[in-house]
Amino acid sequence: MSSSQYDRNEPFNQLPLLPPPEEIENDPVVLKKLVASSRALASVNTNILRLPNPYMLVNTIALQEAKTSTAIENIFTTEDELYKAASETAQEEKTDTATKEVLRYREALWAGYDNLKKKEVVDLPMMLRVFQNIKNTTTGLRPPHAMVVIKRGESEFRAGEIIYTPPRGKGVIEQLIQNLVEYLNDDEKYPTDPLLKMCIAHYQFEAIHPFQDGNGRTGRILNLLYLISKGLLSQPTLYLSKYIIQYKDDYYYKLGTVTQRGEWKDWILFMLDAVEKTAHLTNSMIDEILRQMEMSLEYGKAHLKWYNKEINETIYTQPYIKPQFIASTLGKTSRTTLTKYMAELVETRMLSAKKVGREVYYINDNLMRILGG
Repeated sequence: MSSSQYDRNEPFNQLPLLPPPEEIENDPVVLKKLVASSRALASVNTNILRLPNPYMLVNTIALQEAKTSTAIENIFTTEDELYKAASETAQEEKTDTATKEVLRYREALWAGYDNLKKKEVVDLPMMLRVFQNIKNTTTGLRPPHAMVVIKRGESEFRAGEIIYTPPRGKGVIEQLIQNLVEYLNDDEKYPTDPLLKMCIAHYQFEAIHPFQDGNGRTGRILNLLYLISKGLLSQPTLYLSKYIIQYKDDYYYKLGTVTQRGEWKDWILFMLDAVEKTAHLTNSMIDEILRQMEMSLEYGKAHLKWYNKEINETIYTQPYIKPQFIASTLGKTSRTTLTKYMAELVETRMLSAKKVGREVYYINDNLMRILGG
Protein backbone atom coordinates (compact mmCIF):
# COMPACT_ATOMS: atom_id res chain seq x y z
CA MET A 1 0.00 0.00 0.00
CA SER A 2 1.34 3.45 -0.88
CA SER A 3 1.28 6.27 1.64
CA SER A 4 -1.23 8.15 -0.55
CA GLN A 5 -3.79 5.37 0.10
CA TYR A 6 -3.24 5.41 3.85
CA ASP A 7 -5.05 7.96 6.03
CA ARG A 8 -3.88 7.76 9.62
CA ASN A 9 -7.07 9.55 10.79
CA GLU A 10 -9.30 6.78 9.43
CA PRO A 11 -9.59 3.22 10.85
CA PHE A 12 -7.08 0.96 9.05
CA ASN A 13 -9.73 -1.60 8.09
CA GLN A 14 -7.78 -2.50 4.97
CA LEU A 15 -5.01 -4.05 7.10
CA PRO A 16 -3.90 -7.02 4.94
CA LEU A 17 -4.40 -10.50 6.33
CA LEU A 18 -1.38 -12.71 6.99
CA PRO A 19 0.83 -14.02 5.52
CA PRO A 20 2.73 -11.11 3.96
CA PRO A 21 4.13 -11.43 0.39
CA GLU A 22 6.17 -14.64 -0.04
CA GLU A 23 9.32 -12.86 -1.20
CA ILE A 24 9.75 -11.35 2.28
CA GLU A 25 10.70 -14.64 3.93
CA ASN A 26 12.90 -15.68 1.00
CA ASP A 27 14.96 -12.49 0.99
CA PRO A 28 18.71 -13.43 1.24
CA VAL A 29 19.47 -10.65 3.75
CA VAL A 30 16.54 -11.70 5.96
CA LEU A 31 17.58 -15.37 5.78
CA LYS A 32 21.17 -14.55 6.73
CA LYS A 33 20.00 -12.55 9.73
CA LEU A 34 17.56 -15.32 10.66
CA VAL A 35 20.43 -17.82 10.93
CA ALA A 36 22.43 -15.52 13.23
CA SER A 37 19.41 -14.77 15.43
CA SER A 38 18.40 -18.45 15.66
CA ARG A 39 21.91 -19.46 16.75
CA ALA A 40 22.01 -16.75 19.41
CA LEU A 41 18.60 -17.84 20.71
CA ALA A 42 19.66 -21.50 20.85
CA SER A 43 22.71 -20.52 22.91
CA VAL A 44 20.43 -19.01 25.60
CA ASN A 45 18.63 -22.34 25.98
CA THR A 46 21.96 -24.11 26.44
CA ASN A 47 23.30 -21.52 28.86
CA ILE A 48 20.27 -21.42 31.12
CA LEU A 49 20.71 -25.13 31.86
CA ARG A 50 23.95 -24.19 33.66
CA LEU A 51 21.94 -22.46 36.37
CA PRO A 52 21.24 -24.53 39.50
CA ASN A 53 17.72 -23.10 39.51
CA PRO A 54 16.59 -21.59 36.17
CA TYR A 55 13.59 -19.95 37.85
CA MET A 56 16.03 -17.75 39.74
CA LEU A 57 17.03 -16.04 36.50
CA VAL A 58 13.50 -16.14 35.11
CA ASN A 59 12.29 -14.26 38.17
CA THR A 60 14.95 -11.56 38.01
CA ILE A 61 14.86 -11.10 34.22
CA ALA A 62 11.06 -11.09 34.25
CA LEU A 63 11.19 -8.14 36.64
CA GLN A 64 13.67 -6.30 34.42
CA GLU A 65 11.58 -7.09 31.33
CA ALA A 66 8.47 -5.86 33.13
CA LYS A 67 10.14 -2.64 34.26
CA THR A 68 11.50 -1.83 30.81
CA SER A 69 8.39 -2.85 28.89
CA THR A 70 6.22 -0.55 30.98
CA ALA A 71 8.80 2.24 30.62
CA ILE A 72 8.34 2.01 26.83
CA GLU A 73 4.79 3.20 27.52
CA ASN A 74 6.01 5.91 29.91
CA ILE A 75 5.13 4.06 33.12
CA PHE A 76 8.13 4.50 35.39
CA THR A 77 9.09 3.09 38.75
CA THR A 78 12.37 3.02 40.63
CA GLU A 79 14.32 -0.20 41.02
CA ASP A 80 14.07 0.20 44.79
CA GLU A 81 10.28 0.36 44.72
CA LEU A 82 10.05 -2.50 42.24
CA TYR A 83 12.28 -4.98 44.03
CA LYS A 84 10.90 -4.03 47.42
CA ALA A 85 7.35 -4.67 46.24
CA ALA A 86 8.36 -7.92 44.52
CA SER A 87 9.72 -9.25 47.81
CA GLU A 88 6.37 -8.67 49.54
CA THR A 89 3.62 -11.25 49.75
CA ALA A 90 0.45 -9.38 50.70
CA GLN A 91 0.99 -5.63 50.94
CA GLU A 92 -0.14 -4.49 47.49
CA GLU A 93 -2.08 -1.57 48.96
CA LYS A 94 1.24 0.00 49.99
CA THR A 95 2.63 -0.14 46.46
CA ASP A 96 2.46 2.89 44.16
CA THR A 97 0.46 2.72 40.92
CA ALA A 98 3.42 2.56 38.53
CA THR A 99 5.03 -0.28 40.49
CA LYS A 100 1.72 -2.19 40.50
CA GLU A 101 1.64 -1.89 36.69
CA VAL A 102 5.14 -3.36 36.44
CA LEU A 103 4.37 -6.22 38.82
CA ARG A 104 1.18 -7.01 36.90
CA TYR A 105 3.28 -7.35 33.74
CA ARG A 106 5.40 -9.98 35.48
CA GLU A 107 2.31 -11.78 36.76
CA ALA A 108 0.82 -11.72 33.25
CA LEU A 109 4.00 -13.26 31.87
CA TRP A 110 3.83 -16.05 34.46
CA ALA A 111 0.10 -16.61 33.89
CA GLY A 112 0.71 -17.02 30.15
CA TYR A 113 3.69 -19.29 30.76
CA ASP A 114 1.65 -21.52 33.10
CA ASN A 115 -1.14 -21.60 30.53
CA LEU A 116 1.29 -22.84 27.88
CA LYS A 117 1.99 -25.94 29.95
CA LYS A 118 -1.67 -26.94 29.64
CA LYS A 119 -2.33 -25.71 26.11
CA GLU A 120 0.73 -25.31 23.91
CA VAL A 121 -0.59 -22.58 21.61
CA VAL A 122 -0.84 -18.82 21.63
CA ASP A 123 -4.54 -18.27 20.92
CA LEU A 124 -7.23 -15.71 21.72
CA PRO A 125 -7.95 -17.03 25.26
CA MET A 126 -4.21 -16.73 26.01
CA MET A 127 -4.11 -13.18 24.60
CA LEU A 128 -7.12 -12.25 26.71
CA ARG A 129 -5.63 -13.75 29.85
CA VAL A 130 -2.34 -11.88 29.42
CA PHE A 131 -4.14 -8.59 28.71
CA GLN A 132 -6.53 -8.99 31.64
CA ASN A 133 -3.63 -9.67 34.00
CA ILE A 134 -1.71 -6.62 32.77
CA LYS A 135 -4.66 -4.27 33.10
CA ASN A 136 -6.31 -5.95 36.10
CA THR A 137 -9.61 -6.07 34.21
CA THR A 138 -12.26 -8.50 33.02
CA THR A 139 -12.91 -6.71 29.72
CA GLY A 140 -12.14 -8.34 26.37
CA LEU A 141 -11.60 -7.22 22.80
CA ARG A 142 -12.07 -3.55 21.96
CA PRO A 143 -15.77 -2.88 21.13
CA PRO A 144 -16.67 -1.67 17.60
CA HIS A 145 -17.76 1.78 18.78
CA ALA A 146 -14.57 2.58 20.75
CA MET A 147 -12.87 5.56 19.07
CA VAL A 148 -9.33 4.41 19.90
CA VAL A 149 -6.47 6.28 18.20
CA ILE A 150 -2.70 6.34 18.70
CA LYS A 151 -1.28 9.81 19.35
CA ARG A 152 2.20 11.27 19.66
CA GLY A 153 3.47 11.51 23.22
CA GLU A 154 3.51 14.73 25.20
CA SER A 155 7.28 15.16 24.84
CA GLU A 156 7.29 14.62 21.07
CA PHE A 157 7.16 17.14 18.25
CA ARG A 158 3.51 17.84 17.34
CA ALA A 159 2.34 16.25 20.61
CA GLY A 160 -1.19 14.89 20.54
CA GLU A 161 -1.25 14.41 16.76
CA ILE A 162 -2.92 11.19 15.59
CA ILE A 163 -0.31 8.85 14.09
CA TYR A 164 -2.45 5.74 13.64
CA THR A 165 -6.10 4.69 13.83
CA PRO A 166 -6.49 0.92 14.28
CA PRO A 167 -9.19 -1.17 12.55
CA ARG A 168 -12.71 -0.69 13.87
CA GLY A 169 -16.20 -2.07 13.22
CA LYS A 170 -18.48 -5.02 13.87
CA GLY A 171 -16.54 -8.29 13.55
CA VAL A 172 -13.43 -6.56 12.11
CA ILE A 173 -11.08 -7.18 15.06
CA GLU A 174 -12.42 -10.72 15.54
CA GLN A 175 -11.68 -11.61 11.90
CA LEU A 176 -8.16 -10.16 12.05
CA ILE A 177 -7.34 -11.93 15.33
CA GLN A 178 -8.68 -15.24 13.97
CA ASN A 179 -6.35 -14.87 10.97
CA LEU A 180 -3.41 -14.00 13.25
CA VAL A 181 -4.00 -17.03 15.50
CA GLU A 182 -4.31 -19.34 12.49
CA TYR A 183 -1.08 -17.95 11.01
CA LEU A 184 0.78 -18.53 14.29
CA ASN A 185 -0.42 -22.07 14.88
CA ASP A 186 -1.14 -23.72 11.52
CA ASP A 187 2.37 -24.70 10.43
CA GLU A 188 1.12 -26.82 7.53
CA LYS A 189 -0.79 -23.99 5.91
CA TYR A 190 1.87 -21.41 6.87
CA PRO A 191 5.24 -23.26 7.04
CA THR A 192 7.26 -20.14 7.87
CA ASP A 193 10.17 -20.29 10.32
CA PRO A 194 8.67 -19.59 13.79
CA LEU A 195 11.18 -16.84 14.55
CA LEU A 196 10.11 -15.04 11.38
CA LYS A 197 6.48 -15.66 12.30
CA MET A 198 7.07 -13.98 15.65
CA CYS A 199 8.45 -10.85 13.93
CA ILE A 200 5.57 -10.72 11.45
CA ALA A 201 2.88 -11.50 14.04
CA HIS A 202 4.17 -8.82 16.41
CA TYR A 203 3.56 -6.15 13.79
CA GLN A 204 0.11 -7.58 13.02
CA PHE A 205 -0.92 -7.69 16.67
CA GLU A 206 0.13 -4.08 17.26
CA ALA A 207 -1.60 -2.98 14.03
CA ILE A 208 -4.84 -4.73 15.02
CA HIS A 209 -4.56 -3.10 18.46
CA PRO A 210 -7.23 -5.47 19.79
CA PHE A 211 -7.60 -3.97 23.26
CA GLN A 212 -8.50 -0.52 24.55
CA ASP A 213 -5.11 -0.23 26.31
CA GLY A 214 -2.06 -2.33 27.16
CA ASN A 215 -1.53 -3.64 23.61
CA GLY A 216 2.22 -2.96 23.59
CA ARG A 217 2.86 -4.81 26.83
CA THR A 218 0.56 -7.66 25.82
CA GLY A 219 2.29 -7.97 22.45
CA ARG A 220 5.76 -8.09 24.00
CA ILE A 221 4.72 -10.89 26.37
CA LEU A 222 3.14 -12.83 23.49
CA ASN A 223 6.49 -12.67 21.65
CA LEU A 224 8.17 -14.61 24.45
CA LEU A 225 5.28 -17.04 24.91
CA TYR A 226 5.19 -17.85 21.19
CA LEU A 227 8.93 -18.60 21.12
CA ILE A 228 8.42 -20.90 24.11
CA SER A 229 5.43 -22.61 22.47
CA LYS A 230 7.61 -23.42 19.44
CA GLY A 231 10.50 -24.73 21.53
CA LEU A 232 12.84 -21.89 20.60
CA LEU A 233 13.02 -20.70 24.21
CA SER A 234 12.75 -22.94 27.26
CA GLN A 235 12.04 -20.18 29.79
CA PRO A 236 10.88 -16.54 29.44
CA THR A 237 14.42 -15.23 29.82
CA LEU A 238 14.76 -13.04 26.73
CA TYR A 239 15.03 -9.38 27.75
CA LEU A 240 13.60 -8.01 24.47
CA SER A 241 12.23 -4.77 25.90
CA LYS A 242 15.71 -3.44 26.68
CA TYR A 243 16.56 -3.42 22.98
CA ILE A 244 13.21 -1.93 22.04
CA ILE A 245 13.49 0.96 24.49
CA GLN A 246 17.09 1.58 23.41
CA TYR A 247 15.88 1.93 19.82
CA LYS A 248 12.35 3.10 20.58
CA ASP A 249 12.20 5.63 17.72
CA ASP A 250 13.33 3.00 15.19
CA TYR A 251 10.80 0.53 16.59
CA TYR A 252 7.85 2.85 16.02
CA TYR A 253 9.19 4.18 12.71
CA LYS A 254 9.60 0.69 11.24
CA LEU A 255 6.14 -0.34 12.50
CA GLY A 256 4.82 2.68 10.61
CA THR A 257 6.58 1.85 7.33
CA VAL A 258 4.87 -1.55 7.22
CA THR A 259 1.49 0.13 7.73
CA GLN A 260 2.08 2.99 5.29
CA ARG A 261 4.10 1.32 2.54
CA GLY A 262 3.98 -2.43 3.17
CA GLU A 263 7.77 -2.46 3.69
CA TRP A 264 8.33 -5.57 5.79
CA LYS A 265 12.05 -6.13 5.34
CA ASP A 266 13.42 -3.41 7.63
CA TRP A 267 10.88 -4.27 10.31
CA ILE A 268 11.80 -7.97 10.27
CA LEU A 269 15.53 -7.19 10.32
CA PHE A 270 14.98 -4.89 13.31
CA MET A 271 13.12 -7.59 15.25
CA LEU A 272 15.65 -10.30 14.36
CA ASP A 273 18.43 -7.99 15.52
CA ALA A 274 16.51 -7.43 18.77
CA VAL A 275 16.40 -11.21 19.32
CA GLU A 276 20.10 -11.68 18.50
CA LYS A 277 21.40 -8.81 20.64
CA THR A 278 19.04 -9.65 23.50
CA ALA A 279 20.18 -13.29 23.43
CA HIS A 280 23.80 -12.16 23.74
CA LEU A 281 22.80 -9.85 26.60
CA THR A 282 20.98 -12.68 28.39
CA ASN A 283 23.97 -14.99 28.00
CA SER A 284 26.29 -12.33 29.36
CA MET A 285 23.96 -11.84 32.35
CA ILE A 286 23.81 -15.60 33.03
CA ASP A 287 27.61 -15.84 32.89
CA GLU A 288 28.06 -12.92 35.25
CA ILE A 289 25.47 -14.17 37.75
CA LEU A 290 27.05 -17.64 37.78
CA ARG A 291 30.54 -16.22 38.34
CA GLN A 292 29.26 -14.00 41.15
CA MET A 293 27.30 -16.87 42.74
CA GLU A 294 30.42 -19.04 42.73
CA MET A 295 32.46 -16.28 44.35
CA SER A 296 29.73 -15.59 46.92
CA LEU A 297 29.47 -19.28 47.85
CA GLU A 298 33.22 -19.56 48.36
CA TYR A 299 33.32 -16.34 50.41
CA GLY A 300 30.21 -17.20 52.45
CA LYS A 301 31.43 -20.67 53.39
CA ALA A 302 34.81 -19.26 54.41
CA HIS A 303 33.27 -16.67 56.76
CA LEU A 304 30.02 -18.27 57.99
CA LYS A 305 29.87 -21.81 59.38
CA TRP A 306 26.17 -22.22 58.54
CA TYR A 307 26.39 -20.88 54.97
CA ASN A 308 25.78 -23.42 52.19
CA LYS A 309 24.81 -23.83 48.52
CA GLU A 310 21.07 -23.63 49.21
CA ILE A 311 21.37 -20.33 51.12
CA ASN A 312 23.58 -18.98 48.35
CA GLU A 313 20.94 -19.80 45.74
CA THR A 314 18.22 -18.25 47.91
CA ILE A 315 19.94 -14.86 48.10
CA TYR A 316 20.18 -14.86 44.30
CA THR A 317 16.47 -15.46 43.70
CA GLN A 318 15.85 -11.70 43.60
CA PRO A 319 17.67 -8.53 44.68
CA TYR A 320 15.53 -7.79 47.77
CA ILE A 321 15.41 -10.64 50.29
CA LYS A 322 13.07 -10.95 53.25
CA PRO A 323 14.28 -12.94 56.30
CA GLN A 324 11.49 -15.51 55.83
CA PHE A 325 13.09 -16.53 52.49
CA ILE A 326 16.22 -17.50 54.41
CA ALA A 327 14.14 -19.16 57.15
CA SER A 328 12.29 -21.36 54.65
CA THR A 329 15.61 -22.50 53.18
CA LEU A 330 17.14 -23.24 56.58
CA GLY A 331 14.13 -25.18 57.82
CA LYS A 332 13.18 -25.08 61.50
CA THR A 333 15.03 -22.06 62.91
CA SER A 334 14.33 -19.89 65.94
CA ARG A 335 13.72 -16.16 65.49
CA THR A 336 16.87 -15.44 67.56
CA THR A 337 19.00 -17.61 65.29
CA LEU A 338 17.49 -16.11 62.16
CA THR A 339 18.14 -12.57 63.43
CA LYS A 340 21.74 -13.55 64.18
CA TYR A 341 22.19 -15.05 60.69
CA MET A 342 20.78 -11.97 58.96
CA ALA A 343 23.13 -9.76 60.97
CA GLU A 344 26.06 -11.95 59.93
CA LEU A 345 25.08 -11.73 56.25
CA VAL A 346 25.16 -7.94 56.60
CA GLU A 347 28.40 -7.94 58.60
CA THR A 348 30.16 -10.02 55.93
CA ARG A 349 28.60 -7.77 53.24
CA MET A 350 26.85 -10.66 51.55
CA LEU A 351 23.73 -8.51 51.89
CA SER A 352 23.07 -4.92 52.96
CA ALA A 353 20.18 -3.85 55.18
CA LYS A 354 17.73 -1.07 54.36
CA LYS A 355 15.01 0.08 56.74
CA VAL A 356 11.79 1.37 55.19
CA GLY A 357 9.30 2.37 57.87
CA ARG A 358 9.05 -0.61 60.19
CA GLU A 359 10.30 -3.07 57.58
CA VAL A 360 13.92 -4.09 57.07
CA TYR A 361 14.87 -5.29 53.59
CA TYR A 362 18.05 -7.16 52.78
CA ILE A 363 19.58 -6.31 49.43
CA ASN A 364 21.88 -8.41 47.27
CA ASP A 365 23.96 -5.54 45.90
CA ASN A 366 25.91 -7.80 43.56
CA LEU A 367 22.73 -9.00 41.88
CA MET A 368 21.41 -5.42 41.69
CA ARG A 369 24.63 -4.37 39.97
CA ILE A 370 24.43 -7.16 37.38
CA LEU A 371 20.76 -6.58 36.60
CA GLY A 372 21.21 -2.86 36.30
CA GLY A 373 24.22 -3.15 33.96
